[in-house]
Amino acid sequence: MSGPAAPRLARDPLLAAAVSAADPAADDLSLAVRLLATTPTHEKRDPAELRQWALAADAFGAALDPGLPCRARIVERGDGLQQLLLARYTSRPATVELYTDTIDRAESLIDELGWRSWYPVGSVRAAALAHETAHALLHRKAMRTALKEALGHIALRLGRFRVLGHVAGAEEIAAHAYARTVCGLGRSPLLLTAALAAAVDTPGRQR
Repeated sequence: MSGPAAPRLARDPLLAAAVSAADPAADDLSLAVRLLATTPTHEKRDPAELRQWALAADAFGAALDPGLPCRARIVERGDGLQQLLLARYTSRPATVELYTDTIDRAESLIDELGWRSWYPVGSVRAAALAHETAHALLHRKAMRTALKEALGHIALRLGRFRVLGHVAGAEEIAAHAYARTVCGLGRSPLLLTAALAAAVDTPGRQR
């Protein structure tokens, strides 16, 4: 790890632990659980329930068929760092926006942190595109229903009938898992996005 990276990671003990962990998969799961825990509506959830949802969402995303087509239009932009965005999917019209300035910053951060074995050169753009492709796939009603079934969160039960609830943040975890699997990454893109957030100061200013 290079000198400039250490102070950034020191601000976030979980990130610091993730760098030196003996079990990378467990730390990726910890980051996924943390994502859920910090998502509005989950503040008082049982950590065991959050962990179960994180596991289910990760498994669901990793199992998505990589051959499913994404019909969204791809647009490249250069104003991502101001919004801390690598990429974004919008449904009307179906469009994937890739933010080239943030992608370039993420690539340089990978070298600063010594994470190149996890994220090969060019993998940030590929992972960002795969991540938003997953969001496009999960925009389909059948996919959203399948994810709800996988999560098993029952919002309402009336006798034998049940209504499955939405789990905020689960789609994001599934999209990260899809990108990790499709791009063959050594770690989840969730770790990289967390490190990127720690490396970027207020909008428009980098540390």
